[in-house]
Amino acid sequence: MEEVVESAGPRPETPAPRRSRVDLWAGLCYAALALLVTIRLWRDPNGRVLATNDDDHGVFLFMLAHGERVLFHGANPFFSDRLNVPDGVNMMANTSVLALSLPLAPVTHWFGPGFSVALLITLGLAGTAFAWYWVLSRHLVTSRVAAWIGGLWCGFAPTMVSHANGHVNFVSQWVLPFIVWQALRLREPGRHWCGGVVLGLLIVVQVFINEESLLFTALALGVFVVAYALMAPARARSEARHLLAGLGVAVGVSGALLAYPLWYQFFAPGNYHGQPFAPDEYATDLASLVGFARQSVAGNAELTRQMSVSGTEDNMFFGPVGFVLVVASVVVLWRSVAARALAISALVLLIASMGPHLVVLGHDTGVPLPFGLISHVPIIDLVSVTRFAMVPATIAGVLLALATDRLPTFTTRGRRLWLVGLVLALVPLFPKPLPIVEGDPLPPFLTQGTWRQYVTGDRSLVTVPLPEVTSGRTGMRWAALSGLDFRVPRGYFMGPVNPPLDDTGSWNAPRRFTSDLLWQVREYGRRPQLTDSDKARITEDLIFWRAAVVVLVPGSRNEGPLLDTVTAALGPPQQVGGVRLWDVRFLPVPPEE
Repeated sequence: MEEVVESAGPRPETPAPRRSRVDLWAGLCYAALALLVTIRLWRDPNGRVLATNDDDHGVFLFMLAHGERVLFHGANPFFSDRLNVPDGVNMMANTSVLALSLPLAPVTHWFGPGFSVALLITLGLAGTAFAWYWVLSRHLVTSRVAAWIGGLWCGFAPTMVSHANGHVNFVSQWVLPFIVWQALRLREPGRHWCGGVVLGLLIVVQVFINEESLLFTALALGVFVVAYALMAPARARSEARHLLAGLGVAVGVSGALLAYPLWYQFFAPGNYHGQPFAPDEYATDLASLVGFARQSVAGNAELTRQMSVSGTEDNMFFGPVGFVLVVASVVVLWRSVAARALAISALVLLIASMGPHLVVLGHDTGVPLPFGLISHVPIIDLVSVTRFAMVPATIAGVLLALATDRLPTFTTRGRRLWLVGLVLALVPLFPKPLPIVEGDPLPPFLTQGTWRQYVTGDRSLVTVPLPEVTSGRTGMRWAALSGLDFRVPRGYFMGPVNPPLDDTGSWNAPRRFTSDLLWQVREYGRRPQLTDSDKARITEDLIFWRAAVVVLVPGSRNEGPLLDTVTAALGPPQQVGGVRLWDVRFLPVPPEE
């Protein structure tokens, strides 16, 4: 990318104190905007839940609580026995964000996992913006204003604010700018050892934040290098030896450090292959390129729903002026081979994000796209296709910064048009605060520690409804906010459908009679007539889950039918600490495998 910088002219000498003040103001600006986005959650981080994606909010409560148990209780970082009793959860096969949860373990310990989730979302947005600002201002542009605009887009683009609705992993992209820059610098003579080691260590950190983002970045860099080599073959040949040597060092360093964690992810119990949905189920809509996201001030939720799979997957949504400005940036930078290669990389990943068929305003046109040829390739089949669009969204911010840096070379009329375009593009994309709902307060049975009289040793606390994806989330939230001091069956996590017969990825634990029964009661409010055989199977499941006590979650959907069903199976409940419960400590405990 050095040709981009060179073409902008000599870098002006700015006094160090002034640079520091500008950097400080840039960071404070990003921090203030991140706080604005998360302000509603900060009012009660342990009591409030992100309304757009309360399921994933609960997942990261669990992930942060797991990090606390690793540091304070010596738990295995790659496995948790607190969820999905008795099988547990392969944490490497899930987004365990260990590079975030472990450093924040003291914060989680003293202030709760909800506080840590709010902190990570805030720092993720601001930190990603500032990381891109730092790389741009130090290496790619001469103007701090251009770098600030690039950082603003990369950190607060609609896709980032959308993922802030519960996706701690995707908003924490502050390592990626340095991975990109270190990878590109490997082409410089004499940097293969030092640069390779640094790049390898950055890769290790990113693996423990989010492997999907690392995969997307690697694919984008690969496309960039190939496009650059085709357009500038002589220069590419002269730099290839240094680049490959540095990559070899980076692969060696990261491979040595990640060998066991990756083995655990793909081969230890709880591993899975593939996703529980088809590739074309979550794909980028062509119309989203010029639409507005739900969380943008110009956004309209009803219209956006036609172009996006969920409020956490608004992965493009540049708006009409924003899209035109990004295209104009490519035109302004067209003489730069590196900029053209960057644009090609964005285009390839954008097409990949559209899945096997072109979709426009929610309508499948049937027009085939290249992704259909690679949708079942290992590793690729583990990602959500629409998220490939996060790459062109970030590249758009870099292109805007590079083009804005050329502003002094524009005519007076051109400068005015560009500045007006920036205002008309960025203002409609200004983010709104994330919507929240009040979470159900923990009952005294938990807050006063009464549960400890029932749940001892390796027994579990069974909540009704059972913790499942999209339902029964309160039970999982109870466990996380209680520091995972007690174990619970089932839960929302990624694991195999029915091991060892079927290792396809699933968001649920393997099905059992009682989990299916209680799910149907919760969803439809039906009161089943239990036979003796049904009661025996419920008892069998409680033994399998090593249950000590069954607790009805107050205020659950169809609470009455759930109460009647469990009462029919286990007898009348006790009223203890604000909950109805059934003491089943008389049931035998199967031996640990």
